[in-house]
Order: sequence, then structure tokens, then C-alpha cells
Amino acid sequence: MKYFNNILETIGNTPLVKINKITSSIPAIVLAKIETFNPGNSIKDRMALKMIEDAENNGKLKPGGVIVEGTSGNTGMGLAIAAVIKGYKCIFTTTDKQSKEKVDALKAFGAEVIVCPTDVEPEDPRSYYSVSSRLEKEIPNAWKPDQYNNLSNSVAHYEQTGPEIWEQTEGKITHLVVGVGTGGTISGTARYLKEKNPLIKVWGIDTYGSVFKKYKETGIFDKNEIYPYITEGIGEDFLPENVDFSLIDHFEKVTDKDAAIMTRRIAREEGIFAGNSAGSAMAGLVQLANNFKKDDVVVVIFHDHGTRYLGKMFNDDWMIDRGFIEKKTKKIAIDLIEPHKHLPLVYVYENTLVSEAFELMEKYNISQMPVKNKNNEFSGSLSDSDMFAKIIKNKNLLNDEVQNIMQTPFPKVKPNDSIELISGMFNSHQAVLMTDMAGNTHIITKSDIISSIE
Repeated sequence: MKYFNNILETIGNTPLVKINKITSSIPAIVLAKIETFNPGNSIKDRMALKMIEDAENNGKLKPGGVIVEGTSGNTGMGLAIAAVIKGYKCIFTTTDKQSKEKVDALKAFGAEVIVCPTDVEPEDPRSYYSVSSRLEKEIPNAWKPDQYNNLSNSVAHYEQTGPEIWEQTEGKITHLVVGVGTGGTISGTARYLKEKNPLIKVWGIDTYGSVFKKYKETGIFDKNEIYPYITEGIGEDFLPENVDFSLIDHFEKVTDKDAAIMTRRIAREEGIFAGNSAGSAMAGLVQLANNFKKDDVVVVIFHDHGTRYLGKMFNDDWMIDRGFIEKKTKKIAIDLIEPHKHLPLVYVYENTLVSEAFELMEKYNISQMPVKNKNNEFSGSLSDSDMFAKIIKNKNLLNDEVQNIMQTPFPKVKPNDSIELISGMFNSHQAVLMTDMAGNTHIITKSDIISSIE
């Protein structure tokens, strides 16, 4: 039998997937490292397990210990999963900007989660950094992994992520694009890849409100660069020890809006349900498109899963409230006829033969049609399914007049009636009629409703 002894053995060996539509104008091959295939649905599983194992080996984490960590959610998930298997308790601090889904996911694995304010200095006693440090001192047998400054973080990616990418690309990788938060992913992976090929370019994706880009370019830690931002998982207001600036060739900043919109595009255009940091990384990659050549092989890290952002980037109301997308005006009846408003209405009179009505429906490839009386009023309706059922029982009806087999008239709607109102009418009717301001009557079918859905 082939199986794993526990869930931790499934960490790593995640696939590389080619990005097609979003990068269609980029000459290079762009490959995404899909870290959502890890058991905790993020790349942080790798370093979480490594930090725990190293702490066990050096005696910092003892049996029955308590893991206390500040986390944006994903590292906490990796730690929580390992803690379940290894028998530790977890207490996590996080910020109030993190999605509710992330907090709930941590609780699902039995962790205690303390939410702290985002808009405070790291040294502030209320910050999630400070609260986790205080708890480590107060709680007996507690250990704080300190993912930002614990170099086991980078080592995990040097030992795993870097070698995987090198092997999967057969050493052909030319660029690595990574969103930078703790710095472990980009630094560990970059160190391995640059040892294999020093010509590989490593580009870090930063966000506005973070200090990384300016520090890399000037060596100045500018507190004026720091302000609250929405993007999750990348950027910092301090310099983690895991960020090795010597390994990163360039930082590219991406706005909250561009990151959020790209996060949605990845799902809708590539069929990959990835998180906000993946959106940032892809947006940054697209901004750098002019730097790529035909033979380049670009690997971008997709850190975590889209389910952790259902209440944020994948929620229309949340996006609208922040001005990232415009509120869509609900469509009305007049909008539904737009594709065929130039076409005349096809109808028959009550004294038209059923066979002629059939021919007319076949000619125009329609399934339903209104019927008029001699006063030019809509008096009935025809549908191919109803006509077919009646003619099967009595084929002589083909030579009969339409008025003998027609159904009740289609209901009429106004140009400004809502789609919801019209949709409800299809429970008992095959179509509805609408007369525009010019006096022309149009038919609205179920197909028109379906076509209007975006």
C-alpha cells in the first residue's frame, strides 16, 4: 500500500502551472508555483514545520509546549497543523486587517486567536508582535517561532522550494517573482537558485505602505514610507532578519487596488483560486513585463488559497466599498433586448395554419412566438414543445389554424422592469413581451436572461 504516515509528510512537491491569458502579451513562459497544494493551503506549511523541528532539536520546544506566534494567518495554519500531529497547544496573535476566514481557519485546528490593532507601531504593546512576545514570557513552557527573524524560515525554502523549482524547470528558470513578507520564501529560494545560476534575477513584490523597496534602493529605513495598507501577506513596517536584500535584485511596489483586482483575475482567467499575495505578485510581474524576453522562464509564487479571502477580494460589496470596482447597475428589461432590438418581432395571426407557424419558427430558429388576432392585438402564444406534443397526438392539427392550439398570451413588461420580476414570470410562461418608447414590441426569452448574467 502507498500512503503517508501523517499529513505533514504531504508538505511540498507542489506543481508548476503555466499562466496563459493574463500573460498573453508577455513573450516569456510564466509558471506559477501553486503552494495551495500544501495541506494548510499555503507555502507557510514548509517553514512552519521546519521551525518546529529545529526548535525540538535544539531543546527550545519541549513536549507539551505552547506555541505562541504573531501571524497573518498562513504561518499560524502551518504551525497549528503540525501542533495537532505533534501534541502542542497554539496561541496566535494577528491583526484586525486579516480576513475572518483566516481567523476561523486557525480556530478550526484548536488554536486560540487574539486579534490586535493594525495601525500601531511594532514596538507598541498592543501590536501583534508585542503581544505575542509578552505571552511567550508569561506562559509556562511557551515558545515563539518568530517567523520574521527565525532563519529556519529561509532554510526551509533553501532546502525545499528552491530545489523543487530548479528541478521542475530543468534549470531553465531565469526569473523568480515573489511577494515579500517575512522574507523567508524569497531569500531561501533565491539563495539556492543563485548558487545554481548567479544570472537568475530575483524580484520581490512590495506594497505601498511598506519599507522594503526604498530600503533596498537607498539603504534608508524611512518611517514616512509607513502607513496602513489593505494587501495581506506582503510588505512590512520593519526589517525582518529573513529578508536578505543582497539576494533580491529589485523590488516592485503594487497598489492595494491592483493586487485585489488581479487576485480576482487569476481565478476568472486562469481557473486558479489563489490569495491576495498571488494577486500582488502577478500584478507586479505584469508591471515588469517589458523586462522579459522570449526565451525567459519566469516562476511566480502563489502563496495561499482564495478561500481565505472570500469576505474580501472575492466579495463584490467589499471591493465596491473600497473603490476597487464600480457598483454594477442592475439590468432592466430594455437591456435584455439589446442584442436583437434591431430585429422585427416574428409573430403569426390566429388564422395562420399550424404547419406555416412551424415553418416560420424553423426559418428564424425560434422556440416561441406570439399570436395576434384580426384586430392586431396579442391574443395567444405558441411554443415548439407544446405544439410538438399536441401534433404527436393528432398529426391532422398541422392543417388546423393556430387559434385552435395556441396558449395564453405572453405577459407584457415595461422597459424599466427588473430582471428579477421578469425571471419570476418564466415559472408559468415561455417568454414575455416589451414595447419600447418607439412603439416597437420585442420578445424576451429565458435565453436573454441567461445571456445577461456576467
